[in-house]
Amino acid sequence: MVSTEAALIYTMVIVSASDNDMTDSEMAAIGDVVQQLPVFEEYEPTLLPETARSCADILSEEDGMATVLGIIAESIPTNLRETAYALAVEVAAADGSVSQEELRLLELIRHGLNIDRLIAAAIERGARARFSRL
Repeated sequence: MVSTEAALIYTMVIVSASDNDMTDSEMAAIGDVVQQLPVFEEYEPTLLPETARSCADILSEEDGMATVLGIIAESIPTNLRETAYALAVEVAAADGSVSQEELRLLELIRHGLNIDRLIAAAIERGARARFSRL
């Protein structure tokens, strides 16, 4: 088990890494989230690279994705599971397109965190509205 903040960061990192292309916009989105959201007020932002690297190390192991998804499910309390899903969606949408790999991973996260389908749709629609372009 890791801290709640680390688990939230793991959630964002796996979405960013899911298509094997961690874009600058996705990494900036993660940094912005950690700097701005109240859920990270007790987290030291300078630890972000170390936390992301820890997640990447686990992902590189055999069954790494399943391990990280398990850590996330164990470490995020029920009252922050929708927040975790919202952060995952934000990172997926940050670069203006959502790949098939990201969509599949969002589905795995949704199921792993027991996010209701209608709530997930509302979160996804909100992100789509925030990241729309002219």
